[in-house]
Amino acid sequence: MDTNSCADVVTRAGIQVAPCTVGLLFISKSQSSVVIGVSKQGIRERIWDYMESHDLADFPRPVHHRIPNFKGASRAAEHFPHLHAFSVARTIKVNPDAPQRNVRFLVLESKKTLLVPTPRLRTGLFNKITPPPGATKDILRKCATSQGVRNFSIPLGLDSNVLVDLIVVGSVAVSEKGWRIGKGEGYADLEYAMMVSMGAVHEGTPVVTIVHDCQVVDIPEALLEDHDLTVDYIITPTRVIATGCVRPKPTGIIWSKVSCEMLTKIPVLRNLREREKRAGKDVTLQAETGSQHLAPNIPQSQTGSVGGAHSPLQGVDTHLAATVAVGNLPYSARVSELKRALQELGAVPLRLTWQEPQHRAILHYVDSAAARQAASLLQGLHLGANTLRVALGHQRDI
Repeated sequence: MDTNSCADVVTRAGIQVAPCTVGLLFISKSQSSVVIGVSKQGIRERIWDYMESHDLADFPRPVHHRIPNFKGASRAAEHFPHLHAFSVARTIKVNPDAPQRNVRFLVLESKKTLLVPTPRLRTGLFNKITPPPGATKDILRKCATSQGVRNFSIPLGLDSNVLVDLIVVGSVAVSEKGWRIGKGEGYADLEYAMMVSMGAVHEGTPVVTIVHDCQVVDIPEALLEDHDLTVDYIITPTRVIATGCVRPKPTGIIWSKVSCEMLTKIPVLRNLREREKRAGKDVTLQAETGSQHLAPNIPQSQTGSVGGAHSPLQGVDTHLAATVAVGNLPYSARVSELKRALQELGAVPLRLTWQEPQHRAILHYVDSAAARQAASLLQGLHLGANTLRVALGHQRDI
């Protein structure tokens, strides 16, 4: 193998750099390598399965459909302040996931401005973390937790004129070339695109991801799309990799990939669209162009009422509906329990029809692709003592 083709690797504190493993899932020198899949979801599943089977993650478990809270995350974070990009940065945006908790603490300890995206972008884009005056290290650590983000922060709007000097994102998988795969919901990509659109970042703003060594894999460039965010640095517990990535980052929001339901759920996205519309930009949405590719795939909270009431979402073409039938519901099951399970799996439909006498529910999705993805996520789901039966139902894509 020609290691000269690998990305530049930087070592700190005498850490031994591991050899580049092209086309294989890198685990460690002493462990065997596992061949990865050829789709984004295939790569995700192999990473998640491997981390679960080898007990490489802390709470929350299982790691499936999450940014894994990998063991060694705090040790990996210790390399972060050694980056030149960190030392010169004043304002740093860090994702709110558990494995980046120590990263957030280090930003606060260094007296830099910490921005954390609001969960699922429901109430805005950023929260600026504001520790109390004279905060001790213990207080700063509390500020870096999810509860601290809620208790010690102020929201920043589109008119805040914030400039972000460094970005930290979570990943499920990443390659030494800088290609990144998230958990499949598209939030990191959307957050970056929104920051570009509001002038908070530019092409040269460095992007860092912090992962376990087993999450560094070979990813075919053919899997990347124009909205996918790449990374400039990868930090693991054992190494720091400068990817030298030259693939252009997203230059703003691609409105043709934004669905009406996404716009309904993310107020700041609606505001940004209005701003760009006034500026004369093309802000035609996915449903308006007839596109059926749901990307980013943002789970929606339940909007329909029990009994099959129509969804209040506007602009969604109802004849694009596709359904998934969920059967074998327990006699005592409540619709709220199913909704909660769908939310946790990232498979929330546009509308849910609860058929209690048949112990069944019908989930309505925008198109067959979304329905198929939901059916795949729901396979093997338990509610109470029952394993639910999941089947694709009515499909009316055009």
